[in-house]
Amino acid sequence: MAEVEENVEGKEVENEKPKMDSLGRSYATGKRKDAIARVWVKQGNGKIVVNKKSLDKYFARPTLQMIIKQAMSVANVENQFDVMATVKGGGLSGQAGAVRHGISKALTLFDGQLRGALKEAGFLTRDSRVVERKKYGKPKARRSFQFSKR
Repeated sequence: MAEVEENVEGKEVENEKPKMDSLGRSYATGKRKDAIARVWVKQGNGKIVVNKKSLDKYFARPTLQMIIKQAMSVANVENQFDVMATVKGGGLSGQAGAVRHGISKALTLFDGQLRGALKEAGFLTRDSRVVERKKYGKPKARRSFQFSKR
């Protein structure tokens, strides 16, 4: 059972035990566009592995590496957790967003105290923006054929 405690504002806060497997890892799924990431987080020294490759090998662009590390920096837990992720679908940008979403969710399962900072930064909310579908009678989703008056 979870212990219930009152914080400064008088609201009840649940102090749940971390949800971990037998290896001491917390698991979460992150999504962004068409990409789906399965993420495991455990205590360690900050090593991040994506699809059995190191972070800088899989995501070569520094901006994508920064996106993934944002969740750790906002929670002030850099170099405290090892991350192992498998990601598929979508492109590199969507995959980076999916891994960040998964890391954020896994960190909250590991330590509930990190939830406030991650939620305030917006990392726990699934980004619902996806590609708009193509409409009939048009070449793309919104693009129309050139109009000729005469």
